[in-house]
Formats: sequence, structure tokens, C-alpha cells
Amino acid sequence: MDNIIDFINVSRDRYLDELKALLAIPSISALPEHSADVKRCAEWCADEMRRTGLQNVRLIDTPGNPVVYGEWLGAPGAPTILFYGHYDVQPVDPLELWESPPFEATIRDGEIYARGSADDKGQVFMHLKAVEAHLKQNGCLPVNMKVVLEGEEEVGSVNLDDFVRGHKADLKADVVVISDSAMFARGIPSICYGLRGLVYFQIDLRGSGTDLHSGSFGGAVANPAFVLAQMIAQMKDRGGRVKIPGFYDDVRPLQEAERQAWASLPFSEKKYRKDFGIPKLLGERGYTTLERTWARPTLEVNGLLSGFTGEGAKTVLPAVAMAKISMRLVPDQDPNKIADLFQAHVEKLAPKTVQLKITRMHGGKPWMTSFDNPFVQAAGRAIEKGFGQKPVFTREGGSIPVVSTFQEELGLPSVLFGVGLPDENAHAPNEKLDVSNFHNGIIAAAYLYQEIASVGVPG
Repeated sequence: MDNIIDFINVSRDRYLDELKALLAIPSISALPEHSADVKRCAEWCADEMRRTGLQNVRLIDTPGNPVVYGEWLGAPGAPTILFYGHYDVQPVDPLELWESPPFEATIRDGEIYARGSADDKGQVFMHLKAVEAHLKQNGCLPVNMKVVLEGEEEVGSVNLDDFVRGHKADLKADVVVISDSAMFARGIPSICYGLRGLVYFQIDLRGSGTDLHSGSFGGAVANPAFVLAQMIAQMKDRGGRVKIPGFYDDVRPLQEAERQAWASLPFSEKKYRKDFGIPKLLGERGYTTLERTWARPTLEVNGLLSGFTGEGAKTVLPAVAMAKISMRLVPDQDPNKIADLFQAHVEKLAPKTVQLKITRMHGGKPWMTSFDNPFVQAAGRAIEKGFGQKPVFTREGGSIPVVSTFQEELGLPSVLFGVGLPDENAHAPNEKLDVSNFHNGIIAAAYLYQEIASVGVPG
């Protein structure tokens, strides 16, 4: 491995220049006006995969954005890695909060700032560079590799399940590797073995055909903004517990050994509050902050809109009110069951004084694997070699819907090999990726392929 690590170390400046070119493409999948940019980003990734040395590289059409596929299958008898990542990014609003343009990557204080730097272009790119290092220096990889990059992860991977089902033979492998998550903390690498699932809804209420004068009509008709606030207030109790009947029926309880392991992690609630500007923590009673965010289900309001929101005053009684609400799910909750329970609860809460519209949006299943899985342990050894410190094993509060799809449709375990940091503002203004973590991640990824090769093909 010495020649590979030397190659990676002398290529650091080039890697950053190339990453900046990828980050300059505004591949925002949620906004139709960026559809051409999303396609351009897919083509850029395909070209980069060819430059890296991957073979059979192509764009595969879906009803939405294309999947970029490439492979290297020159290691007969060795395990096959299916690497998954995404090339689409979140919108950048509010733009005025960015300290530098979101698609002009800027390095400040050892961080590279740009939309997609941490989620997920930077973490995808480190694997392409690790593959390149092996192929340029040794002419081969120690494992077989199949790379799948999608362009709809940030809008719920709406076409990826069908893609996986339709390409099972092409995607046959031994393990999935995904780098789209964060380390536990700066200087503390980690391997994630569990993710929460997701259900997402939009609720629309209408109280009248048009906005009304609040003096002439106030007190005579329902105000949908007020009704919506009342409905939302009835979804949780004061202890942070969701009040939807049946919501907790299938929740897998935390094991005592797991709780003890998490309690030993170097986590400071005081620092957590300070880092994110939180005056006081709040959550479900009886659980720690890590337990709440990693292993307990939630219900959160993600957006509210109603009435006059401009400068000054306007005495209006709004005609409509809207809320976007998400629920994070844990093993063994089923997104479809929870969606049905939520919809029934909202229909029961809504009074006859307003018209109700409920829209189910995207979602995904929770996922968890055993941290003593040999591939997970191989990832732990690799990340220790890349970062010089033993990793901790954690769960993650976010969602990557395709992980459960790979498990259910292909029967594959997944390794989450992330090098982001919790404070890197993924989905928020001033998203950033630690440059040192990026470079160490390339080294760790190069070791990962060697470590997975040492595990061998599962018998």
C-alpha cells in the first residue's frame, strides 16, 4: 500500500481542484429549473469515472434523473463492493446567509465551503480518487467494484427502488459501501450501523375562497392558520411523546448494552447546545440526547406558511394554511403503516370549518445491521489506518432510504463509511467539508478495499 498512499499524498492539490469543478455544478434535484444542471453533473461524474479507470461507464435513464454506473471486475475470486452515492444536492435558500457563493467552492480555515461538499459530492469523490490510486499505481483493485450514483437522493430516491429491482443481476455484489454520513465528532472517526427511516407529509387547510378582512370577518369564520396551529399542538404531549394512536407499537427497544456504550462516548450536551445555538434541549422524557436522535422516532414540523408575512402590517384573515411534517422512524416501524396512522389522526383532528388536503410525499424504511459483521469490522480497521485512531460505532438520526432496499432486494449488508462532521451544515447555508478529513478519507477508502478483500467472499 505504500506506493498508493504516496500517490494520494502527492495528489492533494489536484484532488481539491477537481472537487471544486464538481462542486461548481448546481445539481439541485428539487428545483425543475436545474434539471439541465443535474444532467450535466451526471455526465461529469461519468467522465470522471472513465478518467479514474472504471469500465463500462454509462448513464442509465430512469423516469427522473439518470443513474451513473461504472465497474471494475478484474479481481476474480475477490469480494465485490457495490458503492452507492448521489450527485444531486439540496437547494441553497436562504442565499443571503452564505458567506461565499454556494457553487464557488472556497477554502477557509481548513474547510471547503460549497453546497454538496459534505453531502455527498465530497464523500463520493474521495472513493473515486481511492480507486484511481489503486489503478494508477498497481494496475488493479484488490476487490471488484460496482459504482452507482443517483441524482434523486435529495428528493427521496423516488425511482431508485425500481432501478434496483430492474438491475438485480447487474448489481450482484457482496457488500454495499456508502459514504454519506458524519463521524461522531471532530477527531473521532466512526462507523454507523443504523439509520432512521422517514415519512413526509404536506397538510393544506382552506377556510375561505380568498383572504378576508380580519375586522369584517374575524370571529365569524375559521382562521386556517389558527386551526393548523391547534392541530399541530395536539400531535405531541408536553413530554415530547407523539400522540398518534399506535405510533410506538412496533418500535424496537434499546438494548441496555447499547445504552451503556453510547453513555461512554465523549458527548457534551453543553458543547452541543453551544455549537448549534440551542438555549435548552428538549425531547422525549426518559432518553438521552443521543438515544433520542439515534434510536427513538420523532414527529417534526419542517415548514409553515399562511397569511401575510411581508414587512409591516396587513389585517388579513388568511384563506389557506400549510404545514410540512416529517416523522423519523426506527426499527421495526413500517413507513406505510405510520403514514396511514398519521393520516387518520390528522383527519380526526381537522374540524369541519376548514377543507383538508393531505399529501403523502417521500419516505424510507429504517435500517440496522450488527456491528460485529465482518465487513463492518473491516471498515473499522480501514478508517483507523486512515485517521490514526480507533473508531466508535454509532447509529445516525438521518435517513438513506436505499440502504434498506439493498438489504431487502439484493440481500446485501451495508457499510456506512462517512467522514463528514456533525457541524458541517448539510442542507443548510455554508455547507462545508473538512479538508483534512477529505484527504484522510481517501486514504481510509484505499485501505477499505484491501481490508474487504481480506474478509473474502462470504461462504
